[in-house]
Amino acid sequence: MSRTIRIGTRDSKLAMWQANIIQQILEDLGHKTVLVPVKSTGDLVLDKPIYELGITGVFTRTLDIAMLNNDIDIAVHSLKDVPTQLPKGIVQAAVIKRGNVRDTLVFKNNEEFLSQRDAVIATGSLRRRAQWLNRYPTHTVVGLRGNVNTRLQKLEDSDWNGAIFAAAGIGRLDIRPEEAVNLEWMVPAPAQGAIMITALEEDEEIRAICAEINHEETEICTGIEREFLRLLEGGCSAPIGALAYIKDEKIFFQGVLLSTDGSKKIEVNREVKLDDNNDVAQWCADFIIERGGKRLMDNIKRAEKQTNIYSTKALTEGQQQLIHDDVVVESSDFIQIKFNRIPKHLLASEIKNVIITSKNGVESLTTAFSADELKFKNIYCVGRRTKKLIENKIGKVTHSERNAKRLAEYLVEHIEGKEVTYFCSDLRLDDLPTILKENNITVNEIEAYQTAYASKKIDEKTEGIMFYSPSTVQSYMLENKADKIAFCIGESTAREAKKHFEDVRIAKVPTVESVIELVNEHYV
Repeated sequence: MSRTIRIGTRDSKLAMWQANIIQQILEDLGHKTVLVPVKSTGDLVLDKPIYELGITGVFTRTLDIAMLNNDIDIAVHSLKDVPTQLPKGIVQAAVIKRGNVRDTLVFKNNEEFLSQRDAVIATGSLRRRAQWLNRYPTHTVVGLRGNVNTRLQKLEDSDWNGAIFAAAGIGRLDIRPEEAVNLEWMVPAPAQGAIMITALEEDEEIRAICAEINHEETEICTGIEREFLRLLEGGCSAPIGALAYIKDEKIFFQGVLLSTDGSKKIEVNREVKLDDNNDVAQWCADFIIERGGKRLMDNIKRAEKQTNIYSTKALTEGQQQLIHDDVVVESSDFIQIKFNRIPKHLLASEIKNVIITSKNGVESLTTAFSADELKFKNIYCVGRRTKKLIENKIGKVTHSERNAKRLAEYLVEHIEGKEVTYFCSDLRLDDLPTILKENNITVNEIEAYQTAYASKKIDEKTEGIMFYSPSTVQSYMLENKADKIAFCIGESTAREAKKHFEDVRIAKVPTVESVIELVNEHYV
């Protein structure tokens, strides 16, 4: 085949390792390939809202979107991270031979703490937490998140006794410490240790190639495990374990459902002939459900969820769909916008240079004037979405930048003439006019809209706040303390947040979706 197969992958070390394995297998078969690391959701655009396409997985979402946008041909995933329901148009094309399925305890000093009443174990997995507390009910389990290297370093820097990892992950990265032991008694996550490839359902050529590298035994076993998970209606955050393996032409299955605190556990074991495996998942799920599993799952779902994050902008339904299941978000508009009436004589003749730094500025102009009345020679703006809105409603953008400061620096070098008209808010907090004036450029500021604070008191247990402009930070501070994590849309917002907050995070690109991804990365 002359076609070069574009292999999509996340850019973490483990994801790149997995993608390289697939690349090597395909190239050994004579196929041309190229790796395509996929970045933030905010960089990707779809014609339809992603919730209409069934895109849900926090670890798989960016690759799903890239595939539907035809930016990649296949995507490589850790199968345990993939939702049991794939998006419309995307199918499982192959799984390769499974690695180590077990969970591994990495400990400090020695294992004597296992026989002691008090010990501290770290994990970010509800399944691992529940099983550990079921076996060691007097121990304390603390949260642990981040990539594998980050989690190992946190363990090293802590006073914890140990932390739990997927054996496959630390093994593949060749960073398994000597002080580590596999937990043979712990039932792994469904499909743990397996690498899966997805492709477009309509791409028969790619699907045929992937079929060449599919490992049938792994496909059968992980398929049973994932169907068991689906039938119990459990997401990746539910305390559900499942393991199937083949031996002597038989399927052996072990499943478990626990309460989140580990106090309740329902187990199932099933052995059938390999040829009779079609109903294994259904039989085992029914067994769990009939023995109190439904009530246990209902209790888990009904468990009171504490709000982790508050968004200072009301999120749309599509944006809510992007938020990981482990994250509970409330939202409201902390800023209210009122458009000003701009005198018509100000726009009576063509304006040579115009600056617009927000969508509110665009809406104010297009509400008061028709496109024909807006006679601008050069339009300069901030933000990809502001640019798109301008070009849809007003005219071509001469140049755009990610933030106001960078735009000012560009204009100092490239502006035609020495004068600009800036359509801004009454609460303008950016550095743009100051930089331009310092470089002898006249700035005519026209107040296009007014920004009013609409702050509200936030529950003190909330862990983080999502901010989208310097004024949302100011509004928040009217009613609340700066004792949380500030997730910021861009550098200008982050500068304002740093005046108050100690922990300030900045999104990769200045979009709401990128701020959401920043939040997801912290909690997953």
